[in-house]
Amino acid sequence: MPITIADVAARAGVSKTTVSRVLNGKGELDASTVARVRLVIDELGYVPSARAVSLARGRTGVIGMLVPSLTWPWIGEVIQGAVDVVESGELGVMLFTCNQGDESMRRFASQVNAKAFDGLLVIEPEGTLDYITELHTGGLPVVLIDDRESRPQFASVATTNRAGGRAAAHHLLETGRRHPVVVTGKLGFGCVTERLEGFAEAFEQAGHPLPAEAVLEGDFSIASGHAAVARAVADGVEFDSVFAHNDLSAAGAMQALREAGIAVPGDVAVVGFDDVECAAVTEPPLTTVHQPLRELGATAARLLTAHLGGEPLPAEPVVIPTDFVVRSSTAPKS
Repeated sequence: MPITIADVAARAGVSKTTVSRVLNGKGELDASTVARVRLVIDELGYVPSARAVSLARGRTGVIGMLVPSLTWPWIGEVIQGAVDVVESGELGVMLFTCNQGDESMRRFASQVNAKAFDGLLVIEPEGTLDYITELHTGGLPVVLIDDRESRPQFASVATTNRAGGRAAAHHLLETGRRHPVVVTGKLGFGCVTERLEGFAEAFEQAGHPLPAEAVLEGDFSIASGHAAVARAVADGVEFDSVFAHNDLSAAGAMQALREAGIAVPGDVAVVGFDDVECAAVTEPPLTTVHQPLRELGATAARLLTAHLGGEPLPAEPVVIPTDFVVRSSTAPKS
């Protein structure tokens, strides 16, 4: 039988409340009482559960993390960055996904109501921002890992999607490419809007406005990148470069080009976005916009854990810039 707090109280001749106060350093207790309780704890080998101690202190010692899905190719890096920080602070992470839509959100809400965690990190599932804002307004500390141009009413960590799109455009222009096609993600996503606008603005400023037919909607998958570029080839669209809104669709685009006998980068240069692990091992290796994925998660976690330690959350978004990685899928046009 495990030793309980009641066993300690009985042996020491005090109440369970007194034992709890000794364990948590709460209340004014006589020094001899404290010494007696601690001696009994040592004699009996009593080990309080971490959760019991945390609850007694008014904290769970757990950070909640809400994400849309674990199937997104970059999301694991963001989560790992957050987990590294949280666990280094001897806290735990409770992860929630929205794979089952409303049912998933109902389960998440039940844990919110049960106060199962002390604060929340969010990669916003579509359509939940108003609810997350309500949680923040109601007193739950929240940090959003954001991919939109519109910023929330609470702390957030973001990256520079628009600047990333511009960097891709400038690189293609510098290599002599004047006729790109863009394989987007879903057009309703804020990150897609920013990447497309940044890219299009740079080409327009260079005197090469992007025609509407050069924008090919995808869904961030390999299949959508393949289908979009295969369709452009079949339709006779003339292009010398592809800017894909993520690395998976860029890999699909390169596959379609190979199948059509079009050389990369000799005939068509290809640029992706994210710099996930597979980008360095595509054939050829992919030039891409590097998102600071792990750093986004780590920064958000640092802000939240520091806040739980008494520091204020920032009023303005913390922005971590993208970078540009040149590999063999782009080269000067011959």
